[in-house]
Amino acid sequence: MTKPPRHRLVPTNVAALAVGVSEATIRKWVSRGKITRYGAPNCRSEFDIDELTRIALQRRPCPPRHPH
Repeated sequence: MTKPPRHRLVPTNVAALAVGVSEATIRKWVSRGKITRYGAPNCRSEFDIDELTRIALQRRPCPPRHPH
């Protein structure tokens, strides 16, 4: 997988805010292969904001249906 452009990468704390989860959840998702982590092994983790947006949209609850 190719690395996204620099302007699309955000640090862990921003990734967590974007999806509405904790930083610990972001780290768990990385270990489970749910999201891709960019950055060297001993460097700051970065995440693709486009990938995070897709996850956030999938997690968003559906609005309740109103009877007609």
